[in-house]
Amino acid sequence: MLHSVHTNRSFYLVFILTLALSACAGGSPTGVVISPESNKNPGTPYEDASMQEQPPTPSTLPDDPTTLSRISTPQTTDNKNTQYILSAELNYDNHHLAVDEQIIYHNNAPEPLSDLLLMVEPVYYSEVFTLSELKWENGDIVGDYKWEGSQLRLPLPEPLEPGETISLNLSYELDLPSPDRSANKRPVPFGYTERQTNLVDWYPFVPPYIPGAGWLSHEAGFYGEHLAYENSDFKVAIKLLDEREDLTIAASAPAEIDDEWHRFQFKDARNFVWSVSHNYQMMTDKVDSVTVLSYSFPIHTNAGEAVLQTTVESLALYSEIFGPYPREMLSVVEADFMDGMEYDGLYFLSNGFYNLYTNTPGEYLIAIAAHETAHQWWYAMVGNDQALEPWLDEALCTYSERLFYENEYPEALEWWWNYRIFYYQPQGWVDDSIYNPHGVANAYRSYRDAVYLNGALFLEDLRLLIGDEAFFDFLRDYAQSFTHKIATTSDFFNHLQKYTTEDITPITDKYFSESPE
Repeated sequence: MLHSVHTNRSFYLVFILTLALSACAGGSPTGVVISPESNKNPGTPYEDASMQEQPPTPSTLPDDPTTLSRISTPQTTDNKNTQYILSAELNYDNHHLAVDEQIIYHNNAPEPLSDLLLMVEPVYYSEVFTLSELKWENGDIVGDYKWEGSQLRLPLPEPLEPGETISLNLSYELDLPSPDRSANKRPVPFGYTERQTNLVDWYPFVPPYIPGAGWLSHEAGFYGEHLAYENSDFKVAIKLLDEREDLTIAASAPAEIDDEWHRFQFKDARNFVWSVSHNYQMMTDKVDSVTVLSYSFPIHTNAGEAVLQTTVESLALYSEIFGPYPREMLSVVEADFMDGMEYDGLYFLSNGFYNLYTNTPGEYLIAIAAHETAHQWWYAMVGNDQALEPWLDEALCTYSERLFYENEYPEALEWWWNYRIFYYQPQGWVDDSIYNPHGVANAYRSYRDAVYLNGALFLEDLRLLIGDEAFFDFLRDYAQSFTHKIATTSDFFNHLQKYTTEDITPITDKYFSESPE
């Protein structure tokens, strides 16, 4: 029944999912170089996808772009998290955000640092980011910084030795963009629409540092995610300046209300994101001690309830398979853009999926909700280089959808295989990066098919080869062993060797462009 119902709708689904099926592949073209004399960054408008013959390759990539990803982030017992202390005042109606930020950075590397690098994602949008103050902790103005695309490089007054800490204070304003929702342009999570304002990657942050290789940083490609995050601690205070009572904040962590301020603390996290709307209806449920919150638009009450149920079921299942979910809450937010998009403690799900929902488990709304929930393990707990090794989170999350259907709705598993995977006849190397050109019109489709869909087929073949017991023991131990770290392809396969003596070479030769062993 499920199969026949969805066959009738498949052509419409294909149209929608040409842009959105990868679930979490928002992207942007490479940013322009900014003159250090200009505080007002001109940014880079999002280009028309129909005019883009192939994704640009950032000039900042090393000659061997796999170098950084093959080096694990060292972990020592005396590591201290970077701290971000943010005070933000939002004028929702005027789409303006004023921010004071303090970054307290601890050098966990075994070598001195001569500079500090900040990722400043809002500069990808024209006339959005205005830097008004940049000072060291002693009050000295940072005057010799240099813009490198969307990255801000700050030479240190003196080398920061291993174990030492430095503090930086910034003040800036964001005139939020309203990206055009067009089928010819990539979806954009950051900015505002008539129904919501989304603050994602809204503050400058320090990327992971790889000893001997440098900062793990990339410019954006045309599709896919390019950022890597180290685990950090966040203290965030948000004030809504509008004199209206209908605004709701959805965030990565629970809020404490202090007069006009919403205060959040979020520890050992990859990032902190939030969304504001005058339209949200909120529904909530619990998984043991974890609170799950679903924020949806009023026209999608049934779909919002389905997303809440799916997130609850996925959270319980993945906690059993991969290990406990470490947060006290998880938020899911209906989004006015085509993708789903994961963040730590919160994920967005496109209103397009809500529009398609017809009250059956064999739905893309359900499949992508299960996918995005899995990112709380494969992305938030276990980090990776999303630009050069995206399969480490995306393939695992796509395969997690299979585990969800297998355990929760086995009657819809055939639908999932047929319409999520086999319909697209996926090809391509699983270990692709977001920068490799795949052709002209179908570059994005080729990337998605290789990394997400072929990645799921690789994991299925691996499971069949080594058996369920070894496969699930490996996944659980891998998740726990690399929690709070940046895992690599080598880490994945080296860890796998602890659980099987089978020769996996025929499988890796089939799916990987380079031998991962």
